[in-house]
Amino acid sequence: MTHIAVLGSTNMDLIAYVAKAPQRGETVTGREFRTLPGGKGANQAVAAARAGADNVSMIGAVGADAFGTQLRSALEHSGVDTDLLRTVDTAATGTAHIVVDDEGGNAIVVIPGANGTLTALAPGDEGLIASADTLLLQLEIPVEGVLAAAQAARRHGVRTVLTPAPAQPSPSSQLRSSRGYPIPPELLAAIDLLVPNEHEAATLTGITDPHAAAKALLDQVPEVVVTLGARGSLYAARDAEPVLVEAPHVTAVDTTGAGDTFVGTLAVALTQGGSMPDALAWASTAAALSVQRPGASASMPYRSEIDNEANGTAS
Repeated sequence: MTHIAVLGSTNMDLIAYVAKAPQRGETVTGREFRTLPGGKGANQAVAAARAGADNVSMIGAVGADAFGTQLRSALEHSGVDTDLLRTVDTAATGTAHIVVDDEGGNAIVVIPGANGTLTALAPGDEGLIASADTLLLQLEIPVEGVLAAAQAARRHGVRTVLTPAPAQPSPSSQLRSSRGYPIPPELLAAIDLLVPNEHEAATLTGITDPHAAAKALLDQVPEVVVTLGARGSLYAARDAEPVLVEAPHVTAVDTTGAGDTFVGTLAVALTQGGSMPDALAWASTAAALSVQRPGASASMPYRSEIDNEANGTAS
């Protein structure tokens, strides 16, 4: 049985599709608007469930509003357990305001809402984390909550995977690393695998070259995967040679959620015993499928689609 636990954000994505994103002070006319489930935590949970995890559990928070009801329903429809997805009366459900251009690029403004209440573990959270094989974490909720979950996972021997996004300094100055990393050193000490994209890796290290950035991050965590978009992904570990895995060549329609698709699928592959190169290739296939469709969680492929594409039998 493969049990993936996710602690993170749950947002409603409000997406505007345009030919070209507006510059500051500019107004453009869009061609389409969509309201779709999102949030990095929820996205990774959906990706893991669709990739074939036996059990995926979501720890998070939504508001007592229509968006919260819709998001809970969407997660459950994808096979994600929401027993520990809190409903709070003090804040609205989080939203992400996304502009997607004709090249598939995006710009995003996130309003945390209820996600901002996740500053500590609630009753039942640690027990759920302890029962999991892997815990997925991101930085769209308060870092204090992420730290509490990571340390709980470490206490129970659960593998932790952190997506350091958005990569920005912690608002709590006492939690900043004395070495300059904008992630608390206590949090990095509890992480087994760090999965930044190349821009996040540069933000974390001040190094623009992904290979050098990955090497620098190994001072903080034992394993790193730097995602490189259309160029694939780079794996680095303290006791192994770096591995570069190419991504399938596709035409992107919408890259929103591609990184979360990659991480959720990668977690399933690794938890089910796959080698890192094979897991990276499989996750890259899933991400490539997702960018050819609009939306975040709505674009995420199912296991049969990933396997068919990976085996060259897609219709």
